[in-house]
Amino acid sequence: MKKDIHPEYSPVIFNDLASGTKFLTRSTATSEKTLEWEDGNTYPVIDVEISSASHPFYTGKQRILDSAGRVEKFKDRYKGFGRRG
Repeated sequence: MKKDIHPEYSPVIFNDLASGTKFLTRSTATSEKTLEWEDGNTYPVIDVEISSASHPFYTGKQRILDSAGRVEKFKDRYKGFGRRG
C-alpha cells in the first residue's frame, strides 16, 4: 500500500441511540465526543440511529400493523362508491 494516502484506522465506539447498545470496533470514522470503555481506555463515540441491535431484520421483532382496522376504514370510506342511486 502507498503511504500517507489512507485514513487512520483506529478503535471507536458506536452508540445505538434506539437500543442504547454500544459496540467497540475499528473504523476510519472519528468524533470529538469520547467515552470510557469497559477496559478503562477512552475512545471516540459515533452515535448511530439504528444498528444490528435495534433493526427489526436482525432482532426479529417487527411491528405488527393493524391491517384489520385499516381494511375496515377502507370499506367504510368507499362503501357507496360505484353505486348508482
